[in-house]
Amino acid sequence: MPRALVLVLDSFGCGAAKDAADYGDVGSDTLGHIAEACALGRGNRAGLRLGPLHLPHLDALGLGLAAEASTGHFPPGFTRGEKAASWGYGVEVSRGKDTPSGHWEIAGTPVPFTWGYFAHTEPAFPADLTAAIIREGHLPGILGDKHASGTGIIEEFGEEHMRTGKPICYTSADSVLQIAAHEESFGLERLYDLCKVVRRLCDPLNIGRVIARPFVGTHRDDFTRTAHRKDFAVPPPAGSMLQRAVEAGRIVVTIGKIGDIFAHQFTGREMKGASNMEHVDQTLAVLQDLPDGGLIFTNLVDFDTDYGHRRDVPGYAACLEQFDARVPELLAALKADDILIVTADHGNDPTYRGSDHTREHVPILAYCRDLPPRPIGRRESFSDIGATVLDWLKLPRGGSGQSWL
Repeated sequence: MPRALVLVLDSFGCGAAKDAADYGDVGSDTLGHIAEACALGRGNRAGLRLGPLHLPHLDALGLGLAAEASTGHFPPGFTRGEKAASWGYGVEVSRGKDTPSGHWEIAGTPVPFTWGYFAHTEPAFPADLTAAIIREGHLPGILGDKHASGTGIIEEFGEEHMRTGKPICYTSADSVLQIAAHEESFGLERLYDLCKVVRRLCDPLNIGRVIARPFVGTHRDDFTRTAHRKDFAVPPPAGSMLQRAVEAGRIVVTIGKIGDIFAHQFTGREMKGASNMEHVDQTLAVLQDLPDGGLIFTNLVDFDTDYGHRRDVPGYAACLEQFDARVPELLAALKADDILIVTADHGNDPTYRGSDHTREHVPILAYCRDLPPRPIGRRESFSDIGATVLDWLKLPRGGSGQSWL
């Protein structure tokens, strides 16, 4: 019986969606703009990387052709010719450009509602929500209370936070309330407990995630976010590929922040490391022993958190090249009838204004030695990925999406 691996390159979009104007993202193109910047030398950084974007293994799977199908433009640094995988791109039907929206839809359950968001004002949070957070969290107050980048707001308020004990609360264009606090002076478990309180308080507002953002350091010049981030998400809709696999008795392993995104529902064995490369290592280790019919769902978040939000083109390019170098190991670990699907959940164009996600198509690369590669074209929902996985694993489909098999 075959196995399946879905690997999400978090934020690796491949061209603005038709409705990008509704999100202020006209012209965004994460893959295309990184490739163009590298070709022009704007992706260079001494000691990190130089020259055109070099992704030979993803190119061999059809990434350049997927990007061309999405945008009509062939990105520099890629090649034409025969490819080893099926290629195409997905269009998001869920309203939003959030991590939960993208992942839930990949799993076959598009978001059936509109997320709640916080106003782009200062303060950003409703006064009654702030008062409840302070009261029920037993806090002396909060800091921030605005739209901000995670690293910038820690630099701005970190020292005051350590002095006063007030956590740093902030948001973005996503449906999210993030809470940054010092792991030692505030306490990691105390931060998690606070996030659970805030999760409950945010439920009536339809906020997708409350995220714990712990950091360490002694002053603004050396504050560093740690790997102990934790997302507290609303529960996903019923009927995902994860639920169907678990209910059928299949072994499911979720790696990275997948467990958090799905509120730990039907997420099987959860594993989380500190980086993309640790998550690739964990994926390879699980593939060695995954029983027939098993499913792995892996998220690689560094593209998004470390480089997309920070608008760091060379960093994003280097991160892509680092992952690309691991692709042969992943392919070699697959059995002949295993399927690997490489995709993304949204965009985060590092050349774009602001620091938020961008509403984009996502590439879909599907590799299996037993399947002849072919173009799969435009998929009208990310849910086609979940439908295809269920089809391949011989599980009942239902829900949304159309298999391309």
